Amino acid sequence: MLTRESLQSGHYLDALELPVEHRWSQDLIDASLAGTLSARPDSDDDLWIFGYGSLMWNPLLDFDRRAFATLHGWHRSFALRSIAGRGSAERPGRMLGLEPGGSTQGVALRLAPSHRDDELRMVWRREMVGGAYRPTWARVTFGNGTQTQAIAFVVDPTRPLFERDTSVATVAPVIHRAHGSFGSNADYVFQLEAALHECGLRDPYIDALAAELRRLRAEA
Repeated sequence: MLTRESLQSGHYLDALELPVEHRWSQDLIDASLAGTLSARPDSDDDLWIFGYGSLMWNPLLDFDRRAFATLHGWHRSFALRSIAGRGSAERPGRMLGLEPGGSTQGVALRLAPSHRDDELRMVWRREMVGGAYRPTWARVTFGNGTQTQAIAFVVDPTRPLFERDTSVATVAPVIHRAHGSFGSNADYVFQLEAALHECGLRDPYIDALAAELRRLRAEA
């Protein structure tokens, strides 16, 4: 399981087993972070990260507020081929991302100002190790109707691991077979389903995918 200590020490990279040709250098990761911060659309002191996948149940971040929120203009999609972590080069799985259209319910994490720089580097090391995402400022709405801008890690369709077909019928058999150093790909889906339900949230795409994975497991 991914831990804060493994991220801080760098052991995360070794455990991930991501092929060197797909790894981003620390310089590229740092440049991505700097570019994202320079594009910040407002001067609000609060800085939020939007969690829609494992950041919901295993954030590993020092945050001072966690709130349910709806991200506008993006929907969950297993659009990234996973060749490490929850999959392998021999039996790739799918990683979760966000693609344009619709909306996504998740959690917004406000980074504590006293540790913000360190926490941003931590989340960039975690999410941008392969450069598969495009960090984006997007509008989120909290339960009380107030809104803010948050950083969301959306799919970059120009990257080599991008997969266009994200239908349940296509991705369920792929996820069902995939397993990597961080565990099975199917367990990731079940953890996400549980995290959503614990928050009182639903995502029809995730519910349908989890149901199909259970059917495939029962037939195996």
